[in-house]
Amino acid sequence: MIFERIRNIREDNDLTQSQIAEFLNINQRTYSRYERGEISITVETMCKLADYYGTSLDYLAGRTDKKTPYTPKDLK
Repeated sequence: MIFERIRNIREDNDLTQSQIAEFLNINQRTYSRYERGEISITVETMCKLADYYGTSLDYLAGRTDKKTPYTPKDLK
């Protein structure tokens, strides 16, 4: 599920794997392997992606379909 979300959000933002890999300071091939689910993505990398896209880790992990981060009101 995670690999599908990170691919979909990248494509929704009209970005290439190379652009995201550069932002993450990793090789494009490594990022491609994340998107294919061939290797696990670290929590640190997931946090960077969530911040970059302005979304939550829960969204990237497939725990919610809400793209925007939670607000204090959402947590009540």
